[in-house]
Amino acid sequence: MFTRIFGKPKQETNALTTLDKLNETLEMLEKKEKVLLKKASAEVEKAKDFSRAKNKRAAIQCLKRKRLYEQQIEQLGNFQLRIHDQMIMLEGAKATTETVDALRTGAAAMKAMQKATNIDDVDKTMDEINEQTENMKQIQEALSTPIGSAADFDEDELEAELEELEGAELEEQLLQPATTAPAAPIAAPSQLRKMNLLPYRLRWHFNQVLSPSHLAR
Repeated sequence: MFTRIFGKPKQETNALTTLDKLNETLEMLEKKEKVLLKKASAEVEKAKDFSRAKNKRAAIQCLKRKRLYEQQIEQLGNFQLRIHDQMIMLEGAKATTETVDALRTGAAAMKAMQKATNIDDVDKTMDEINEQTENMKQIQEALSTPIGSAADFDEDELEAELEELEGAELEEQLLQPATTAPAAPIAAPSQLRKMNLLPYRLRWHFNQVLSPSHLAR
């Protein structure tokens, strides 16, 4: 689509055709140069032959023709230099044109993509993502909420029951005889404040008095 708009194939065809034409001309000039070099060498050989034959006039004529050939060779060399220069410039211009065309194509593609995805679509998509994320959080919270009988349990009542269990365990430890009972763990200050331990201490003291070891004394 972009090549139709900007006409790249036609420009590329013209550049390639021109380069081909210049290459053909360059090859033709090189062939002519080789022919003239051979002719100049031949005239030198003829001049030598005429010189040996004491034909000075003919030898000079050969050298004149040799110089004419040399002038043509020099001219052909200048033509070749101009063609080389033209080819280098044309190849550089072709590379520049292709670069600009590629940049233009990229810019057009970027513009087309921006039209396909505008800022309103992006905002809408982000809002949908945020909404779905919030819905998922609510679903997870609903699934983690206790249901049925577990939902009716009172946390304060459960804590009070736990304290009663701890107090009963402490009472059992205090009522054990001193000879057989292991060292009782020291209750936390918070537990001592919550419980009235005086009756338990009296019972423990009474058991110590009635213990066989104490009566034996």
